[in-house]
Amino acid sequence: MIACLDLEGVLVPEIWINVAEKTGIAELRLTTRDIPDYDVLMKQRLKILDQHHLKLQDIQEVIATMSPLEGAQDFLHWLQSEFQVIILSDTFYQFAAPLMKQLHYPTLFCHFLKVEKSGKITDYQLRMKDQKREAVKKLKDLNFKIASAGDSYNDIGMLEASDVGIFFCPPEKIVSEYPQFQVTQDYGQLKSAFQNAMERFSTGS
Repeated sequence: MIACLDLEGVLVPEIWINVAEKTGIAELRLTTRDIPDYDVLMKQRLKILDQHHLKLQDIQEVIATMSPLEGAQDFLHWLQSEFQVIILSDTFYQFAAPLMKQLHYPTLFCHFLKVEKSGKITDYQLRMKDQKREAVKKLKDLNFKIASAGDSYNDIGMLEASDVGIFFCPPEKIVSEYPQFQVTQDYGQLKSAFQNAMERFSTGS
């Protein structure tokens, strides 16, 4: 059994929202909860960073002040005792390192930023298109049972491809658009949802 989790909004706060609050640039508050098309979202972010002369180190300074969501470390520790855990995220390795350290380095699949020597972020490179869905599909090809949890539009592919898909604290708009997924609002409920998935997998149902 493998548990696949989104990172931001499930285990850690939204990085870009924290950057928006630190810089006062309201447009950076938009996330995959607001804009379904990730390419549109990232191009908008890169344009804003360029306009305001923000560099990679500016964002990394904000990330260095962040901590996992309250209860996330205990939940992840429990989950790792029952499942093999993979974090499937649309963040970037240049962002994630300090947060991964606080979570004791779970396996993370994410993307890369293209950065000039000056620190200017010029572009981004996806591991592959729709990597969350594709990763789950490949794991299922290896005969793993997959339960996954996410909170945003960019998690829908992962949830749809999994044997069990779970929402964690999603916006009501997304819940109404995808009513087929169980909704959890705290780590206690999320733990119960994964326990139910374990029972389902063990009985073959």
